[in-house]
Amino acid sequence: MRALLTGCLLALALTVPAAASEQHPTPAELESELICPVCETTLDTSSAPIALRMKARIRQRIAAGATKSEIKAEFVEDFGNRVLAVPPKRGFDLLAWLLPLVGLAVATAIVGLLSWRWSRRGRPVEPVRPLDPDLERRLDAELARFE
Repeated sequence: MRALLTGCLLALALTVPAAASEQHPTPAELESELICPVCETTLDTSSAPIALRMKARIRQRIAAGATKSEIKAEFVEDFGNRVLAVPPKRGFDLLAWLLPLVGLAVATAIVGLLSWRWSRRGRPVEPVRPLDPDLERRLDAELARFE
């Protein structure tokens, strides 16, 4: 019971910074989550004129007291979902989250199956026959020359 209570308190403590980030976002935080429509890089790495205007708008909206989700929603309204660095986890965009996981699961299953089959397909090992004594002497003599 004590461990459960500790876990719940820890989870609650971790949600406080997330809520603070939502209410009081920083420009750097938003600039890393939005993409420049011209160069298709995040705003924090872009110096395109439209990116500079978007950065200025972010600062204005933060100064006006807008929340992180409100600011992002305004940019999505203007530019569409392609302005988001991380696609939303709903609708058709959910495929961007699920397909890599499904691909990884399928690839892991295929590799596992092939490994299992290859490990079961062992060829019988032929017993090693001893060398002819005369051939063994000649081989030892040749090897002794290189030592």
